[in-house]
Amino acid sequence: MNFFENKVVWITGASSGLGEALAREFASAKAKLVLSARRENELGRVRKECSIFVPEKNIFILPLDMSRLENASAEMQKVIQQFGAIDILVNNAGVSQRSFASETPLEIDRKIMEINFFGGVALTKAVLPQMQKQKSGHIVVISSLMGKFGYYRRSAYCASKHALHGFFEVLRLEEKKNNIRVTMICPGFVKTDISVNAVTESGQPFNSEEEKHRSGMLPAKCAKKILTAVKNNRLEVVLGGMETFSVMIKRMFPSFFYRRIMNMPAG
Repeated sequence: MNFFENKVVWITGASSGLGEALAREFASAKAKLVLSARRENELGRVRKECSIFVPEKNIFILPLDMSRLENASAEMQKVIQQFGAIDILVNNAGVSQRSFASETPLEIDRKIMEINFFGGVALTKAVLPQMQKQKSGHIVVISSLMGKFGYYRRSAYCASKHALHGFFEVLRLEEKKNNIRVTMICPGFVKTDISVNAVTESGQPFNSEEEKHRSGMLPAKCAKKILTAVKNNRLEVVLGGMETFSVMIKRMFPSFFYRRIMNMPAG
């Protein structure tokens, strides 16, 4: 049997980009899918595309706004009623940023933190009792290279990704006794609309595709690597091209790293 066959996989941000690619990859591995995002019509499109691998009855659409998860436990119960278990939660939903810290209103910082950090934490806390009851589960957190260091015009985004590492590294320690695993994924440049949809200081989308994302790793390739990391119970994985070397350089030569990054354009 395929490793993921019949496992219930809940993916947030599943209507496009990396979330959509993950849905297809898990579907091709015969998993049962719960697809969440705000755009229900796009989730329907993704379900139709995934149905070439698994029956549509094994794909449950559950629209969610990650900035409004006051009833996360009730949403979790809908998944249990549908499939009876939650084996893997993929906290993928998120929004990036393109604005200087000094020019960004606090409400924009709060919005980014609410979606990128508190949304994933709220959903995880809702799912944990079920995984504890099962004595098994796997939580996959899509962080970023920006979770490992800061960069211009991404202050709240970097803060949210750094916060994810702190929270979920502690959760990994605390839930080991319940056989609940945590895998942190740190992608570099992936060919998605992350820069197009990034929030500016006005709260409006950036609406520009940056070259580094246009030429980045294809979402399908990134998704395959993520499934491999989950299957192998990797604690943390950095994915991408040459940009991933920045993590090693910062760790080994921090002064050199910061001299280089301070001379880069604030793009």
